[in-house]
Amino acid sequence: MTENKTYGYIRVSSTDQNGERQLVAMRAAQVPEKNVYMDKQSGKDFNRPMYQKLLRKLKKGDVLYILSIDRLGRNYEEIQSQWRYLTREKEVDVSVIDMPLLDTTLSKDLLGTFIADLVLQVLSFAAENERSNIRQRQREGIDAAQARGVRFGRPEIPDSEATKEAV
Repeated sequence: MTENKTYGYIRVSSTDQNGERQLVAMRAAQVPEKNVYMDKQSGKDFNRPMYQKLLRKLKKGDVLYILSIDRLGRNYEEIQSQWRYLTREKEVDVSVIDMPLLDTTLSKDLLGTFIADLVLQVLSFAAENERSNIRQRQREGIDAAQARGVRFGRPEIPDSEATKEAV
């Protein structure tokens, strides 16, 4: 019989962000650092290399810690689907550290499952809604910058004499 293990998953949206806050939470949950997987990319989907590697490691009875549901993902449908996959198909317990109601290690009865599913739906909706708001604010910022004459992309390089001659 193999011993159940604890794992942690950390996600930051970009390479210049730091996952230290999440790592501190994993240490507090007593997740061994060798079992902490971290991706530095968007939460729009689950095609993340370290998350996929983690999925291959997880076995029935293991516990996965995540600081908050938006660290798992930002897509409502995919968060729901991934939660079901982890808890029902892989039979892994999931504990969302900053939301104790989303801890499948605590209550596996019908009421506990119902409450966790309900909270998960609300939080995954909020996570996707926040992603949508972030994209809208980004678009508005780009539009405002362009209206002020800011140009994006590589600077234009004037043709050299050799290029003009070749043309």
